[in-house]
Amino acid sequence: MSDVLQVILLGVIEGITEFLPISSTGHLLIAEQLGLGARSDVFNVVIQAGAILAVTIIYWPRIWSLLTGLREPENRDYALKLMVSFLITGVLGLVITKLGFKLPERLEPVAWALIIGGFWIIGAEWLAAKQPDRSRITWTVAIVVGLAQVVAAIFPGTSRSGATIFAAMLTGTSNRAAATEFAFLVGIPTMYAASGKLLWDSLKHGANGVGAGEDWAALGIAFVASTITAFIAVKWLLRYIQSHRFTLFAIYRIVVGAALLLMLPK
Repeated sequence: MSDVLQVILLGVIEGITEFLPISSTGHLLIAEQLGLGARSDVFNVVIQAGAILAVTIIYWPRIWSLLTGLREPENRDYALKLMVSFLITGVLGLVITKLGFKLPERLEPVAWALIIGGFWIIGAEWLAAKQPDRSRITWTVAIVVGLAQVVAAIFPGTSRSGATIFAAMLTGTSNRAAATEFAFLVGIPTMYAASGKLLWDSLKHGANGVGAGEDWAALGIAFVASTITAFIAVKWLLRYIQSHRFTLFAIYRIVVGAALLLMLPK
């Protein structure tokens, strides 16, 4: 398989899995170890930025209404909660980076995270169904969503979107669409910041830095593939959750996680 086709496939995988609650990091690690080749942190984060760009385009009317309507108390309150959630993730993320934490590059923890996350989704849906339909984002939701993003960053296979959506649903925003919107909007500055930091490190350190030997043409191709597929995937997801639960994704996670465990050498 040519390298161009490999990076396109990785971009497509990222675009599909970044916002579906099935873990993009986990699926990229699976793909890399099953034949598509290991890629750099810069590659993985920049294709994530492609997926974030797609969500920015989809949610731009909502973002614009928040930016231009800050005089309205409701918009100002929502924007402040987005900011606090992002800052929690950013500050704790910097602490983790300073401590030298690195994601494990083995499939076993990914498999377990997929399985545990699948049961977490089923439990979260069951508990949320017992609550009144609430669309309001509380301060508790904002704080917990920020913490959930950090947890997802630490454990590959957790799924940032899954962790944040169901954290919101369990802490007061039982409406799926409202929880999903807040989780996705928080993810926009979070992933742009992560992408920006790694790219800055790459430019700052030059040939000896993070981006040494990076194939920027291939990365650009993967970025475009990720953006297009993420746009399609998110549009589909937003329609899907209007009338369906997330149970399908839970089953998928459990099946894939169990299959990985069975495939791993004993």
